[in-house]
Amino acid sequence: MQRTIVSLFYLLIIISGFCFTALAQLTSTDVKSMSENADLILTGKVLEQTSSWNSDNTRIYTEATIQVEEFLKGTNNGGSVVVRYLGGEVGDVGELYSHMPRFEKEEEVLVFLKRDKSKADYKVLNGEDGKINIIADPKTGEKITTSNVQIKSLKTQIKSYIKD
Repeated sequence: MQRTIVSLFYLLIIISGFCFTALAQLTSTDVKSMSENADLILTGKVLEQTSSWNSDNTRIYTEATIQVEEFLKGTNNGGSVVVRYLGGEVGDVGELYSHMPRFEKEEEVLVFLKRDKSKADYKVLNGEDGKINIIADPKTGEKITTSNVQIKSLKTQIKSYIKD
């Protein structure tokens, strides 16, 4: 009986290991795909954001201005980039869309952006997956993601996927 329990315990550990490996591979695949498909990849800090109604007054859009720290792919002629996304607050009305990124003033981010062909602005590629928050590790002060991945290793990974 005890031997069966111990065997089941080890089996559970092995299966868990496969699940975590599969999740890690999925994340790498997503980063590779976004790196290849993005027009612009950058790190920076959100300076401001403004929300407004569209021309029909049927949807709220927010524009976040990001002060660029580093371009990992592509470039633009300024030191900041405007990202436009669905949702926000205008007066007493707020709209929130699932799987859409949301930005906060002073937030540090790494973003995968796609140029909106019909307008002169950018949108986040793959919704909320295309926006990665950057924080300081409380122990070392090193920049990491909220899932505890070092930003410098993530940047290296992204650059390895980009073909110039």
